[in-house]
Amino acid sequence: MHRFSVWAPAAITSVDVVLPASGARHSMTPSPDGWWTAEVGEAGHGTDYAFSVDGGPPTPDPRSIWQPNGVHGPSRVFDPGLQEWTDTGWRGRDVLGALFYELHVGTFTPEGTFDAAVRHLDHLVDLGVDVVELMPVAAFDGRHGWGYDGVDLHSVHEPYGGPGGLQRFVDTCHSRGLAVCLDVVFNHLGPSGNYLDRFGPYFTTRHTTPWGPAVNLDDEGSVEVRRWICDAVIRWLTDFHIDALRLDAVHAFVDGSDRHLLAQLSDEVAALSASAGRTYAVLAETDLNDPATVEPTSAGGLGMTAQWSDDFHHALHALLTGERQAYYCDFGTVEVLTRTLTQVFRHAGDHSTFRGLDWGRPVDPARHRGHAFLGYLQNHDQIGNRALGDRNGATLSLGRLAVGAALVLTSPFTPLLFMGEEWAASTPWRYFSDFPDERLGDQVRAGRRAEFARFGWDATDVPDPQDPETREVSVLDWTEPGRGVHALILRWHRDLIRLRRAEPDLRDDDLTRVRVSSGDGWFTVHRGGFDVLVNLGEHPVTIPVPPGAVPVLEWEPVRPADGGLELPPDSVAVVRLPR
Repeated sequence: MHRFSVWAPAAITSVDVVLPASGARHSMTPSPDGWWTAEVGEAGHGTDYAFSVDGGPPTPDPRSIWQPNGVHGPSRVFDPGLQEWTDTGWRGRDVLGALFYELHVGTFTPEGTFDAAVRHLDHLVDLGVDVVELMPVAAFDGRHGWGYDGVDLHSVHEPYGGPGGLQRFVDTCHSRGLAVCLDVVFNHLGPSGNYLDRFGPYFTTRHTTPWGPAVNLDDEGSVEVRRWICDAVIRWLTDFHIDALRLDAVHAFVDGSDRHLLAQLSDEVAALSASAGRTYAVLAETDLNDPATVEPTSAGGLGMTAQWSDDFHHALHALLTGERQAYYCDFGTVEVLTRTLTQVFRHAGDHSTFRGLDWGRPVDPARHRGHAFLGYLQNHDQIGNRALGDRNGATLSLGRLAVGAALVLTSPFTPLLFMGEEWAASTPWRYFSDFPDERLGDQVRAGRRAEFARFGWDATDVPDPQDPETREVSVLDWTEPGRGVHALILRWHRDLIRLRRAEPDLRDDDLTRVRVSSGDGWFTVHRGGFDVLVNLGEHPVTIPVPPGAVPVLEWEPVRPADGGLELPPDSVAVVRLPR
């Protein structure tokens, strides 16, 4: 016996459960709140089913966990309790200050599955990773894609291994001491396979977004739509033992209600954490540059555990590469990098040239901790949204890659690496899709070219997102980490991570204690008992350090000189200061 239920206030006369295997249809019973229910004796784990509203075509369950035949096919009953978990002693971990490693299941290995990804967990453990951050795994149309166009937001993409594969992956991660963070997208749905309008007002025309009508957070019916989102969050944490969630582009939520959705989510996750005796976290990607995102709900904030910090990325990327186009136009100097290292945001109420208006709110270094902000040199957006999907290693010297790694891993922020970054992977990471609908594929191609043109980038050589080769060239080459320059930069990352783990001063997230001094082509980041010395000039330079300072990590050998240490060009050294 299985109990089916669905929220379908849009139904006028009926909702039926349809079982494709037998062709049986079971009438559902309505309730005044818009929910319909039915108990079906011949259904259980593994049974395919769909819902028919008012005699219409069978449609996947809006809360489906399992879509074995894609987003247009029937849902399948999944019993999460069948997984034999081995992580009963796992209580989660504090993600603040932890090392995050962002990976895309579909390109982490040639197979593109959870089970294949497990083979490389030892590499992550040896590197010093604390949290594996999975890019979205909700079901989307086609086999390959980034995952940000999911349409069954409670489900797990079948080509990755489906819900059972995700459970096995998380269980294995916990056995290796790795926490798991899952990227989830609730601000919009993809363009193919979204059947929610057949059931009820999941969207509202009261607000519009870049993807069309907004997800309904404050219009009629929004209570159940918010519940649909919150229940998805709770399901990921309970049924799949996920430790943290990263909410994509929360600035795209349009919520005029008295209580913002993010505050509701934060409070519900906190309550679950208290009742379960486990540590859970909710992180946000937001473009608003507003510290209220990570301030407690009791103080009027949104209660997120942490948020991504694109301004730090932009400051570091523009300084190392010299790029100044599009949103990099207000970045690229040591002064701007200093501002982001000490105050998090470059734009904190001042004018943003790219946006053409004042932007953001200031972070109070005396009140906000650095670990509430994730810092990174590369991530999926900052690579994949380049025309060729080129990583920094395609254009930067190894020395500048080493500088970037040192500044991220000794920063006061919670550090994040993107898969393959640790060995300067030569494979690009490009935007790709696999929509079976050719018209939709054409729209994706045109949209990408138009987006690059809007940013002032050359779009003539943009790879075709629908070409299978675009995905294939984005798959990591796991023969690289053990050879040549890849092994060299991998060793540098490992040494930096071990040093950071061993030295509290390099994990200190008190922003008031971070200082930067600079000269012609060089600068020093002061981190308690350590100085991080950087020379981006074309010639060796002597950087002042106190007498008795000793290099503990150096990309290239440094030499004692009058008044300091001489660094080669494009080089970095971490120096222990005398006590």
